[in-house]
Amino acid sequence: MNLPNRITLFRIALIPIFLAFFYWLPHGEAWAALVFVIAAFSDALDGKIARKRDLITTLGKFIDPLADKLLVLTALAVLVDRNMLPVMVFLIILWRDIAVDGLRIVAASKGKVIAASQWGKWKTACQLVTTTVLLLSRLPWWPQPLYTVVCRALIGLTVLLTVFSAYDYFRKGWMYLKG
Repeated sequence: MNLPNRITLFRIALIPIFLAFFYWLPHGEAWAALVFVIAAFSDALDGKIARKRDLITTLGKFIDPLADKLLVLTALAVLVDRNMLPVMVFLIILWRDIAVDGLRIVAASKGKVIAASQWGKWKTACQLVTTTVLLLSRLPWWPQPLYTVVCRALIGLTVLLTVFSAYDYFRKGWMYLKG
């Protein structure tokens, strides 16, 4: 197993640590945010290493996006659990991921690959930033009225990018769903 795939598996292994920190430590949201940021950076790192050293594998193509979805959806689910994120936002992100993955599966069954779009990358970056900011939102030293406005703006931007990136994928991949 190559280094990028090990880093991806490390990211998956961080998920239960994220959960344990979030629920069981004092100021757990802050500790969970630290784990989340480390995991997010590991995503950038494994991709960079894989491309630079030409270590892209079939396993990596499978587990990297899976690790990303597991990490982000887990973090969003705990934010919903703590009433820090509206459930509808979580569902929009979940539905988009399922729909786009379904489209990619259909395209793959026809021998085509739908690569990650720039909109999808922006959506992911926005989700990571928004999730981190929300994890830190209840810390006592943040100026809450301002921080609440920032959180709502980031949530809105995340939803817009999530919906638009889904539209972009389906616009490009609609031909694979016909016939």
